[in-house]
Amino acid sequence: MRRFLLSVVAVFLTLTSSCALIAQGAPPQPGADQPYTIEYYYKVQWGHQAEFLELFLKNHYPLLQKIVASGRMLSVKIESPSYHTTEDGRWDYRVTIRYKNSTVATTANPDEEAMMKELWPDQAKYKREEQRRFEILAGHWDLPVTDITPKKQ
Repeated sequence: MRRFLLSVVAVFLTLTSSCALIAQGAPPQPGADQPYTIEYYYKVQWGHQAEFLELFLKNHYPLLQKIVASGRMLSVKIESPSYHTTEDGRWDYRVTIRYKNSTVATTANPDEEAMMKELWPDQAKYKREEQRRFEILAGHWDLPVTDITPKKQ
């Protein structure tokens, strides 16, 4: 009887750990022609948040809007947290971009340089301001995300 109970417990533990490993796997990725979302996080040096946002809205956001108008991107959303976190987990701005699909999200935009020259004819000034925007960054990371919300039945 004791061997039987030990066998049942062993089978149960094996099945439980196998299910846990499956559940911990990567979420399913969207299809090749499905929208693809990436969150871009910006952590700015203390005291420079307003300067960073001003430069971002002046020198990067118009380009993102132009790319949305072209159809490569579906949407752009800019957010800032309402409360603070620990310093190591702190971020100041999150820009969420929904791309048309994963291919356009991960390949260079051949029209981007022409768009930048059209938006900012004074390229020397544009490059100085973009250099400054990156000088005041304390950290930046990109996080592709997958919506795994169950579909309504």
